[in-house]
Amino acid sequence: MTFKNLLYIIFMTLSTIALANSASEKKLPPCRDSPNCVSSQAEDVKHYIEPFKISDSPEKAWNALKKAIDNHSRMVITHETDGMLHAEATSLVFGFVDDINVILDTKTNLIHIRSSSRTGHSDFGVNRKRIEALRLQLQKAHVID
Repeated sequence: MTFKNLLYIIFMTLSTIALANSASEKKLPPCRDSPNCVSSQAEDVKHYIEPFKISDSPEKAWNALKKAIDNHSRMVITHETDGMLHAEATSLVFGFVDDINVILDTKTNLIHIRSSSRTGHSDFGVNRKRIEALRLQLQKAHVID
């Protein structure tokens, strides 16, 4: 084995370890100071919303969440990677776009979720209502508590 190959193996091993550690520490984007955002990882009361507590298998809960988003007429999943997704929700009247970020945490059996308006200051509680409506759908599917 050459020195070059040995260095390559060491580098790839360290990269894999770093990737595994970062995957377990996934974070949602933080909410801005405006009240038009809710997040299960927020540290303040006005932005905080409970994460979804998985009661079934994480895969079933994740698939049920994706189905709930896909079945909504004004929500679309725009990007998905392993255990993370981004969706956009468009308002009915003015066509404002809100961002929905979701992380599946299989270690703690939680789904962390964030919903935030892209523009404006107040959302009249729309983002919180959206997440609670998704929670209710997943509870009816018996995949979260």
